[in-house]
Amino acid sequence: MNKRKITLVIAGLGGRGHDIYSKYALEHSEDAEVVAIADSRPDRLKIAQQEWNLPAERCYTSAEELFAQEKMADAAVIATQDQQHVAHAEAALKAGYHLLLEKPVAVDIEGCLAVLRMARQYKRHVVVCHVLRYTPFYNTIKHIIEDGRIGDVVTIQAMEQVGYWHHAHSYVRGNWRRCDESSPMILAKCCHDMDILIWLTGKRARSVSSYGNNYLFNAAHAPEGSAERCFECSVRDNCPYDAVRYYLESPRTSVRAGRVNWPINVLDPNPTPETIEKALRTGPYGRCVFHCDNDVVDHQVVNIELEDGVTINFTMSAFTESCYRTIKVMGTRGCIEGNMDESKLVWNDFFGHREEIDLQVTDGTMAGHGGGDAVMMKQFIELLASGKDDEMLSSIEHSIESHLVALLAEKSRLNHGESLPVEL
Repeated sequence: MNKRKITLVIAGLGGRGHDIYSKYALEHSEDAEVVAIADSRPDRLKIAQQEWNLPAERCYTSAEELFAQEKMADAAVIATQDQQHVAHAEAALKAGYHLLLEKPVAVDIEGCLAVLRMARQYKRHVVVCHVLRYTPFYNTIKHIIEDGRIGDVVTIQAMEQVGYWHHAHSYVRGNWRRCDESSPMILAKCCHDMDILIWLTGKRARSVSSYGNNYLFNAAHAPEGSAERCFECSVRDNCPYDAVRYYLESPRTSVRAGRVNWPINVLDPNPTPETIEKALRTGPYGRCVFHCDNDVVDHQVVNIELEDGVTINFTMSAFTESCYRTIKVMGTRGCIEGNMDESKLVWNDFFGHREEIDLQVTDGTMAGHGGGDAVMMKQFIELLASGKDDEMLSSIEHSIESHLVALLAEKSRLNHGESLPVEL
């Protein structure tokens, strides 16, 4: 019996929509096919059109235009900007599509609940891209907890180490630099973490408190002699955030070193030394990190109290050398800790037993998702091909709590760490 191929439309051809989801379908063309695309940038449309050999009439300049057409595929991938997700999800669901929806679902809890109601109303799968739930790293931790090997979970300490260059790229110069144009950092970047940490405990959140601010990336910390753009700066040689070095000159990270994927291709979809230099001289990624219009935090701590007095302490920081997550889960009979970037875990119990677990997982990207993207896509396509009503690990039903906790954490931060109840 031949397996049915799943057809997709993709709205938003950036680092997620194109580089992850479209490319997964290209690499698994026996299972999935992209039949229409939408993006406001002509250069992005052209690249994806050529990759999929799509006719011009299947290439749309907006998600609104795409979803105004009659349904033309099994599912829609929505990878547009944060504040567009609710409207685009509504249009796609009304058109009859199942959804793979980039996080965050929405920038406020009302929007999240609206998408949940629509998923139920139209009886469609809405899978949120909480990809950490699909990683071997966190699934192994979950199995160890469920097997009782550390007893009852009492507390978790976790850190998302964003990386100095990633923070400068995405959250100072890039699309997620301002709350009013995207969403708060704790939602845009860390709803992954709010989701996975609560999921590991198997308990519901009861209260949240948080502190954080934009410590460094502001005019008050601009070095003497700094300029509006890195190309014009007399002190850039002593600045770790120099865009010219990172994107254009570095023997490790730049286009001249042969790097052409994310984050280089965010500056220009056809990266060459010439196109990247032009982007740095004229575009947002060549700006001085101390003279941008950013307002999101560069560090934040979140404390979560769950049922039965279980606690979570989470830290997000821009000030790390690379992008990775670490975790320590502490229970009544043992503990487990790990580094996601190294794909390694260490389990100890209180009888002197110890096990080192090398998961040997690399996903070949800089996304820091430990192979979760590919697993999620595979399961999503298999679910649609099966025709079943089963829920995936990150279906909309499971994703609301993490968004509420993240939004309450931001509210607490703005209110000097006030403890706020989580009311679902």
